[in-house]
Amino acid sequence: MDLTTIVIHVIFSYLATVGFAVTLNIPRSALNVCGLIGVLGWMTYKFLYLAHTGMVLANLVAAVVIGICSVIAARIKQKPMILFNVPSLVPLVPGGQAYRAVYYFAFKNDELALRFLVEAGMIAGALAMGFFLAELLAQVYFKFSEQKRA
Repeated sequence: MDLTTIVIHVIFSYLATVGFAVTLNIPRSALNVCGLIGVLGWMTYKFLYLAHTGMVLANLVAAVVIGICSVIAARIKQKPMILFNVPSLVPLVPGGQAYRAVYYFAFKNDELALRFLVEAGMIAGALAMGFFLAELLAQVYFKFSEQKRA
């Protein structure tokens, strides 16, 4: 992956995240942070995928990165975490796989359609599990840090 490709990925993942955040009426003070979290998530996915870790594991780790960054951003900006989670997830959504599944079902190629459907389901599950793991890690961290202060 050369520098030009990286810059293109950074720009378009930022624009996709911020564009979706605008459609969700996310406050302006949170838009740049959403964009940066979206870039971090997408680049995590991209580098792990290029390292041949597999699509599902790359999505899982990217979702954990997005979740942890969202927890931190929510604390700093004093806004709900979901304002950062949902828009930042947009570059990772398996829309291409879902489209291909419907396409192949429409043209009676059930074997390929099921392959893409299962792939989309596995990616969606990995994203959900990644958010769960990030929230779990944050809760454990904050619980131990509160006990440490007391």
